[in-house]
Amino acid sequence: MKTLDWVVLVSTLSLVVLYGIWKSRNVRSSENFLSGGRDLRWWTIGLSIMATQASAITFLSTPGQGFSEGMQFVQFYLGMPIAMIFLALFVLPIYYKLRITTAYEYLEQRFDLRMRTLTACLFLIQRGVAAAISIYAPSIILCAVFGWDLGVTNFMMALFVVVYTTTGGSTAVSRTQELQMTIMLGGLVLAFILVLYSLPSGIGLSEAWQIAGVTGKTQVLDWSFNWDDRYNVWSGVLGATFLFLSYFGADQSQVGRYLSGRSLKESRFGLLFNGFVKIPMQFLVLAVGVMVFVFFQFNQTPLHFNQVNRDALVGTAQEQAFVQLERSNDSLFAQKQQILTQVTTDFRAGADQIPKAAQDQLRLLETQRDTLRVQAEQLIKQAAPGKDPKDKDFVFINFVLQHIPTGLIGLMLAMIFCASWSTTASELSALTATSISDIYRRSFVKDRDDTHYFRMSRWFTIGWGGFIVVFATYADLFDNLIQAVNMIGSVFYGTILGIFFTAFFLKSVQGKAVFWAAVIAQSIVVYLFFFVDKNAYLWYNPLGCGMVMGVGWLLQFFQNQVKKSD
Repeated sequence: MKTLDWVVLVSTLSLVVLYGIWKSRNVRSSENFLSGGRDLRWWTIGLSIMATQASAITFLSTPGQGFSEGMQFVQFYLGMPIAMIFLALFVLPIYYKLRITTAYEYLEQRFDLRMRTLTACLFLIQRGVAAAISIYAPSIILCAVFGWDLGVTNFMMALFVVVYTTTGGSTAVSRTQELQMTIMLGGLVLAFILVLYSLPSGIGLSEAWQIAGVTGKTQVLDWSFNWDDRYNVWSGVLGATFLFLSYFGADQSQVGRYLSGRSLKESRFGLLFNGFVKIPMQFLVLAVGVMVFVFFQFNQTPLHFNQVNRDALVGTAQEQAFVQLERSNDSLFAQKQQILTQVTTDFRAGADQIPKAAQDQLRLLETQRDTLRVQAEQLIKQAAPGKDPKDKDFVFINFVLQHIPTGLIGLMLAMIFCASWSTTASELSALTATSISDIYRRSFVKDRDDTHYFRMSRWFTIGWGGFIVVFATYADLFDNLIQAVNMIGSVFYGTILGIFFTAFFLKSVQGKAVFWAAVIAQSIVVYLFFFVDKNAYLWYNPLGCGMVMGVGWLLQFFQNQVKKSD
C-alpha cells in the first residue's frame, strides 16, 4: 500500500473511534453501559442491527462466495423478512413490557434461574467463539496478504474496539455503527462501480451479467430440495428462518440493539428495516463477487489467490506439478480471450446475446479451470498439511490491492475494518451484558452499588476482548468464513430458540421439563453436527427448536401424570 492509502485508512478508523468516545462521553451508570439510554430512533436501530450482522466476513468472504458459486447464497436470507415480522409482532411486546436488559432475564420470570443461567451460558459459548472469528477473519487474510504477525494483528484489530466499547458500552456501539454502516455501504457501492469501470469498453452491466450467466453465476433461486444442499429456497425459507428467529430474537448481540429503542414502535420499525434491506444489500455484496469473476475473465487470473499457500509449495515435491497447472491455466486464459474478444466486438456492434457456440466454449473452459483449481488445492494439501487450501476469502482482497487506484485501497480496507469492529463491538457489549446481568450480578455478587457493577462491566469487556484475541490467534481457517459463523450459530441457536418458543407458546411446560429437553436437544445437535453431517447445519435450527418443544412437552406431560398418581 502507498502512503495515501495508509493516511485514508488511519484517518477513517480514527474518526470512528473518536466519534464513539465522544457520543458516549456521558455514560456513567451500569444501566446506560449495558443497555444504552433506551432513546434510539428506528433508523439508528436498523443500521445498528445491520452493522452487527455485517461483519468483515461479509465483505471478505461473501464476494469470494459470489466469485466461486454465484448468487445462490442470497437464498440464505429469504427467511429474514419472515423472522423480522414474527419478532416484531410477538416477541418485542413481551420484552418491552418487562423492560429487561438481556433476553435471558425473561426466562427466569417464565421458568426459573436455572433456565436463565443455562441459556445465558449457551449464548456466551457460541457468541464468544463467533466473536473470535469476527476478529480472525480479516486478520488471517491481512496477515497472508501483508505478511503481518497473526497475534499482533488480532490484538490491534481488537484493541480499538475494546477502547471505545469499554468507554461507552452499548451507547458507543450503537452510535459508532451509524458511521460504520455508512462507510460500509458507501465502500460497497464504490467497489461495484470500480469493478464495472475496470471492464473493457463495450462491456456494461447487462453484458457482464450475461458473461457471468454462462457459467450459472447469476442463478439466484434453486427450487430443488436436497438435505445436503446448504443454499436453496427451502433451506433459506425454512431452515434459515429459524436461525434468524433465534439470532435476532434470543441472541443478546442483536436483542441489545433494539432494546435500546425509545419505544416499541421505533424498535419494530428498526427490525423491519433490517429485514427488508438486508436481502438487497447481500445481493449487492454477492454481485460484487460476480463482477470480479467477470473482471478476471478479461484479466489474467491467478490459479490460486492465497499467495502464502503458493509460497508454501516452493522447494517441495509438488512445486513442479503446481507450475504445470499454472501453465495450463494460462493456456485456458488465452483460449478464453479469443472467444471474449469476438463476444466484445459483437456487443460493440449492437448484439444483445452471446452466441450459443461461444457460451458452450466458455462454459467448457471454466469447467476445465475449476478442475485445475481443485488439483492445485490437492497439491497444497500434500505440500503443507497444516494450511487450508481454500482461497475464496482472498479473491476480493486480491482485486482490491492489485486493481483499484491508490487512495481507494485505503478506503476499501477501512470498510473491512469497520465491518469487523461493528460486529465485534456488539458482541463484546452483549457478552458483557449477559455476563454481568445474568451470571455475575444474579448468582455471584449480589446487592452491590451501581458503581461496582459499572466498573465490573468495563473489566468484563476487557476480559472478553482478551478471550477473543487469544481464541482467534489459535483458530483454524474454515472452508469459508461466512459459513463458519453460520455453522457455529446453528449448533446452538436451535436449542436456544426452542427454549424461548416453549416459554412463549407452551404455557403448560415448566422449568424442569424444558431444562432437560434443552440438554437432550443440544447433545443430539452437537452429535449430528460433529459426527454425522456438517453440511446440513441449517436444518439443525428447526430440528433443535422442535426437539426442545416436543421433548419438553412430553416430559411435562409425564411429570404431570406422576403427580396425579401420587
